[in-house]
Amino acid sequence: MEKWEGFSRYTFNAKVNAQDLEDTYQPPFKTCIQEARASCLMCAYNQVNGVPMCAHKDLLQKTRDEWGFQGYITSDCDAVAIIHENQTYTKSGEDSIAIVLKAGMDINCGSFLVRHTKSAIEKGKIQEEDIDRALFNLFSVQLRLGIFDKPSNNQWFSQLGPNSVCTKEHRELAAEAVRQGAVLLKNDHNFLPLKRSEVRHVAIIGPSANDAYAMGGDYTGVPCNPTTFLKGIQAYATQTSFAPGCKDASCNSTDLFGEAVEAAKRADIVVVIAGLNLTEEREDFDRVSLLLPGKQMGLIHAIASVAKKPLVLVLLGGGPVDVSFAKQDPRIASILWLGYPGEVGGQVLPEILFGEYNPGGKLPITWYPESFTAIPMTDMNMRADPSRGYPGRTYRFYTGDVVYGFGYGLSYSKYSYSISSAPKKITVSRSSDLGIISRKPAYTRRDGLGSVKTEDIASCEALVFSVHVAVSNHGSMDGSHAVLLFARSKSSVPGFPIKQLVGFESVHTAAGSASNVEITVDPCKQMSAANPEGKRVLLLGAHVLTVGDEEFELSIEL
Repeated sequence: MEKWEGFSRYTFNAKVNAQDLEDTYQPPFKTCIQEARASCLMCAYNQVNGVPMCAHKDLLQKTRDEWGFQGYITSDCDAVAIIHENQTYTKSGEDSIAIVLKAGMDINCGSFLVRHTKSAIEKGKIQEEDIDRALFNLFSVQLRLGIFDKPSNNQWFSQLGPNSVCTKEHRELAAEAVRQGAVLLKNDHNFLPLKRSEVRHVAIIGPSANDAYAMGGDYTGVPCNPTTFLKGIQAYATQTSFAPGCKDASCNSTDLFGEAVEAAKRADIVVVIAGLNLTEEREDFDRVSLLLPGKQMGLIHAIASVAKKPLVLVLLGGGPVDVSFAKQDPRIASILWLGYPGEVGGQVLPEILFGEYNPGGKLPITWYPESFTAIPMTDMNMRADPSRGYPGRTYRFYTGDVVYGFGYGLSYSKYSYSISSAPKKITVSRSSDLGIISRKPAYTRRDGLGSVKTEDIASCEALVFSVHVAVSNHGSMDGSHAVLLFARSKSSVPGFPIKQLVGFESVHTAAGSASNVEITVDPCKQMSAANPEGKRVLLLGAHVLTVGDEEFELSIEL
């Protein structure tokens, strides 16, 4: 939320309840700290429940005291200045310095601390120990990196320089990221992959088809040797035609439609590049519609009406797009989402279209319909509330219609799954504390099973189990894809997720063969959810593990 409906990210107060804070907003940060060992956090401009984020001691200290964070916390650029100058949360600049340093922020992006810290010291707002703590956090990270050690060959980062950029290895890594990230959303009658021997003339339509800049998202560096989609497809087809169709991604005019229609008429295969770029989405600029920008939809309809065969629609952009029209239109055979594929996007697209690579990506977000834009961006609640017509957010709680759901993605192969090994029953041991044992469950159902707070479980580690999944590839192409394991409770308890992802693993399976994958599940962490008080609760009773169409029932008992 940048500046929607007059709100501003600089002064916006995000009102988040304890339940959503615990099981939706905080887990990504906790995971980055505990599993990815992040050494830097940034506090945002906005307020959370009335307190500026960089001054929110409860949340900042939680990262250290409960999650084991050992690093430094920086502000977003000028976020400290905004506390006084824009939010008027403090009476002076010195007060802002004091409140953020005592809350746990260590350094700020901008000049505010440079300009006001000395005065804050002289006025007694901060003490030497406040500065020492911040310096300790900053220098401890540099010490761990070995920045003050004598240079040696063991410090690989000290060897980095201009020659380390734009290497063959880097380019291949970028290409592999595009391959694995591409998501095939539609492929009627196995239209893709195309056969090079049967395709002579390809028309590439769209303003981004020959624009290297459009392939990069926000904060993109200067590409070394970008390959446009047009250039990439030219290496695969005997003849190619290009027509932008629109002046730019905003597509506010039909003036160039005619040229695009004529190009489509002549071609054997038509590939339309549509979607978003930085004129439609970027920092400090909100999208207010989920539809394709401007007259892009009209361009696609015009092309589809004259093309010899159903067309291929390639979508760019970092967020969801309501392409329900294309999903339902038989004149559009395939839909492929590439996100922002970067400098090698043009190289990888024909690899996918012509079957050199078998796509297996899955959507990392839910694609909502345009009707979802009626929901205020300022509503931070995750859970659905039928009483006010609120459908909820994310696949875990959203109850409305979707264009494409979280985790969706097709392949040129057809996979099936079988859970070959998983426990039928998990027994939870309560803490030996007599007071806890006598405490009633947080929720009690009619069958008496109820639930248990994860903090009351004697050993969450003892509950961890493995799920073995057999993956069969029924297609004629080898392929890699992510196997997604979801869990849901068979109990109907208000406020608990519809389902939630509990694990995923990438697996490569040869055509006509099977492979096996093991996914580790931590019930306390991955099968629990927060109660209204913000305490994690594990529901007792029957749960269902699902992977694809396969279901496996297990019971969690005291």
